[in-house]
Amino acid sequence: HDDARAFFFPQWTRPDGTKVADGLPYRFRRHGRLHGADIVLDEASVTATENILMAAVLAEGTTTIYNAACEPHVANLAAMLRAMGADIQGAGTNFITVRGVASLGGTEARILPDAIEAASFLAAAAATGGSLELDGITPFDAHVIARPFARLGVRWEQRPDGSVLLPPAQTLRVANDYGNAIPKIEDGIWPSTPSDVMSALIVLATQADGTVLFFEKLFESRLYFIDHLLGMGARIVQCDPHRIVVQGPCRLRGSRVASPDIRAGMALIIAALCASGETVIHNAESIDRGYEAVDTALRALGADIERVGA
Repeated sequence: HDDARAFFFPQWTRPDGTKVADGLPYRFRRHGRLHGADIVLDEASVTATENILMAAVLAEGTTTIYNAACEPHVANLAAMLRAMGADIQGAGTNFITVRGVASLGGTEARILPDAIEAASFLAAAAATGGSLELDGITPFDAHVIARPFARLGVRWEQRPDGSVLLPPAQTLRVANDYGNAIPKIEDGIWPSTPSDVMSALIVLATQADGTVLFFEKLFESRLYFIDHLLGMGARIVQCDPHRIVVQGPCRLRGSRVASPDIRAGMALIIAALCASGETVIHNAESIDRGYEAVDTALRALGADIERVGA
């Protein structure tokens, strides 16, 4: 709306789960219609690219986005906006051009399958020696996430109908680099290994025969859950906040842990499935932000998992 104003009070969460307002509010204000602009992103941020796309489609003039994110779900959003009448070119590449239109109409759109969720379940099945069939994952997604899994000895079959079949009882063995060097699994912007898959891969590496270096380059706190794995018996050397060395295989043991974030929480579930004894995961509600009814899905696959409390 013209002269629209919005106030956002940033919050943070205490360890006990209560939310606290953090300082002064941010204020957002605009007058009239937005105008197109040339935008160079400091990093290829998915959320930034998607927000700019949604703003630019109704802005006056042309907007160009340099260093745009190339992820499939960015292209998925652009396809929906085009079906609504938007003029977008280059989605799926790092250079996107948007010519603003006066209005958008309705459409019907299908959201792409979640490749991160698929990779997490594949890691859980491989780590426990099980088999798994997934429907709907795109061939490109399957190809991208297959590369780090192959480093740990995991293979699956991509079927013509789009399904993926992971055979049971695979031999998990780290594939060394040329000259028998310790291999490195590192994340990066698309189509490199997604950062959100790293936590699950680390747990999978604890069950593979060999040594591998993980290099987390995108987020500061991705490896903070490693202490929980150490407490469960994992053989891990933390070199610095961004690099760890994992040596496997090792027999994990049940423990009482807390989920610090979505992906670490799912990784702790995978570790618990591999571990002897009982594991209790606190703050499990954080996992629900990325995985719908994860306990129900895992029980259907044969896991002994129970949600305690609401």
